[in-house]
Amino acid sequence: MTTLAACGSATTGSDDEDTLRVVASTNVWGSVAQAVAGDRIEVESLITEPSADPHSYEASPLDAAAISDASLVVYNGGGYDRFVEDILESGSGDPATVEAFALFESGEGSDLHAGHDHEDTHDTAGTHDAGTDDTAGRTGHSHDGHDHSGVNEHVWYDLATADAVAHAVADRLAELDPEGAATYEANAAAFHDNLHAVADRVASIAEAHPDAPIAQTESIATYLATAAGLRDEVPADFANAIENGTDPSPAAIAATRQLLLDKQVRALLYNPQTEDKVSREMRAAAEASGIPVVEVSETLPDGVDYIQWQTRAAEALASALDTES
Repeated sequence: MTTLAACGSATTGSDDEDTLRVVASTNVWGSVAQAVAGDRIEVESLITEPSADPHSYEASPLDAAAISDASLVVYNGGGYDRFVEDILESGSGDPATVEAFALFESGEGSDLHAGHDHEDTHDTAGTHDAGTDDTAGRTGHSHDGHDHSGVNEHVWYDLATADAVAHAVADRLAELDPEGAATYEANAAAFHDNLHAVADRVASIAEAHPDAPIAQTESIATYLATAAGLRDEVPADFANAIENGTDPSPAAIAATRQLLLDKQVRALLYNPQTEDKVSREMRAAAEASGIPVVEVSETLPDGVDYIQWQTRAAEALASALDTES
């Protein structure tokens, strides 16, 4: 996705200084914000390149200025795009903010998960033993009665969180630009309806392939897998090491590789943006065994918006499981 200019038609006054500026940490949240802002405001996304890792991204002076001068900043939070929090905490500027992870933890702002159990989403989908959890002390949370114990900051694959972010953006923009309030509300409602269509497709996977075993090279798409009713069979030692940014032990690597060589799973979810020697070995083992590989990512491909991206991910996962059924 091309980074958009940080200016638009909505203003809080007659001067350019009063032009509303909306900045997002990544083009994922930029796309969600743009869906709500519509034609009134162009959203600037700071991270758009697949090679950039938000976990370790170092903000440039231009990035810092964009955040400090923004009217609204939309970011993931949860330690994922820490550079945004660092700039906000520096005291430069005082923009309104929408933090996706905080909305995820609150469990408020969406009806998309009503009645769906999301227990144990730290490292795995489903009920596979996650082993020792180094995030002990972080409290669980729920969306309309279902538990989200543990921590996984990759909340853009949680459709309810995207919905909550859209509504929060609409609320903040309405405060900043009252004349556009009706437009922002209508756009958020349309985005909500589109998310329901994606959620229905994901739910159909759960119906067709209940408790199907899968593997992930890392926990990027855990919320998608969980919503689809799938069970991640990756050993806890492997999953936790990847999540913590450390090398898995030789035993954990061997166990995960054997899982794939023995065809104990029906699909491998693979993040090509952060591939390394270990993940490439896992992919090679899956392909050697004829296990479908479903690529998942952290930024949007060029020319694709959030709804299209999530729809494609659900379709790819469904296709992989249909192939193996």
